[in-house]
Amino acid sequence: MSVSPRYFGLTGGIASGKSTVATMLRELGAYIIDADEAGHELLLPSSPVFPELVAAFGREILGSSGSIDRRRLGSLVFSDPVKLDQLNRIVHPRIIERLDQLAAEHCTRNPGSVVVVDAALIYETGIAGHFVKIIVAWCRPEQQIERLMNKGSMTREEAERRIASQMPAEEKRRRADFVIDCSGSLEETRRQVRMLYPRLQELVRST
Repeated sequence: MSVSPRYFGLTGGIASGKSTVATMLRELGAYIIDADEAGHELLLPSSPVFPELVAAFGREILGSSGSIDRRRLGSLVFSDPVKLDQLNRIVHPRIIERLDQLAAEHCTRNPGSVVVVDAALIYETGIAGHFVKIIVAWCRPEQQIERLMNKGSMTREEAERRIASQMPAEEKRRRADFVIDCSGSLEETRRQVRMLYPRLQELVRST
């Protein structure tokens, strides 16, 4: 299924402020589809790709519940570009199918609405062509590291490795149709999002 020109992509590096931008767009009336949530569905035993993931990466990626443990899987693939590419080739076609389905269903019920797909790896996985415009949430790499460490979930080394597994922030910024600079205050980010939203509405109306 091809994505309608009314669908926008929102991306950015880990801890770049992307989720904050998504929340602000939702508050303005946009329908946000979270690609991460769609990806979580694929880690459940009921998922059609579950056996393939276990076969590819071993039973050590399973948690106590029998589902795939995201942290274990992440530790395995983010330190190995070959394994990361293997993971992407398995899961991303299914994620894209699910995102397309959710977006199409919403637009059928709510014609004319602004639909934004929140997805971290739009450029890395080659799906930028699905969207007529791409919004990039950006901040300095050092800020990304600080934010990840402040959450208490990663060491500096882990944070640097996770950031290095993604396209450099400056490259995403260069490719973007719209950039939201999240390096300042929340109010400054909100001001940028408020300026952007009418432009998205106009693009929807013109298609």
